[in-house]
Amino acid sequence: MGMGGGKGGGGRTTMSEINVTPMVDVMLVLLIIFMVTAPLIQQGVKVNLPETKAAPVEATEKKVVLSIDAGRKVYIGDAEVALEELETKLAANAKAQADKEVYLHADRDVPYGVVVEVMAAAQRAGIANVGMITEPATGSKASNSGKAAPAPSGAKGKPKEAKR
Repeated sequence: MGMGGGKGGGGRTTMSEINVTPMVDVMLVLLIIFMVTAPLIQQGVKVNLPETKAAPVEATEKKVVLSIDAGRKVYIGDAEVALEELETKLAANAKAQADKEVYLHADRDVPYGVVVEVMAAAQRAGIANVGMITEPATGSKASNSGKAAPAPSGAKGKPKEAKR
């Protein structure tokens, strides 16, 4: 019998497929960046917000924002509105009437009575939900980092401390 006479079969072949893994990684990173920065783009009047320990609520779409600054001036978005005209302006606002929801962005130095007046005007305008915008709490009260957790009630002995 004769020896196999054809062209060699042990050579390398080129791969004609595109590796999409790096592209998917880049797209996921960009998606995360946009998800984090989108709520930060929300515009309004600069006010000194009170701090709370409540968990933040994720905004899925842009809502109507009522702002009250330290000078007790009321704004719908960036437009200043007299408190007496607030009810009629909200009743005429198509976005607020469609959503039946607004966010209230009040300075911490504004008296409680003014905030209640704005909330009452929104309610009279047919807005059922008024969300309060606050700053997350900062400082030692808000976080429990660096402190040892208490032992469970059924545990015996002293809790172990981390070595430094």
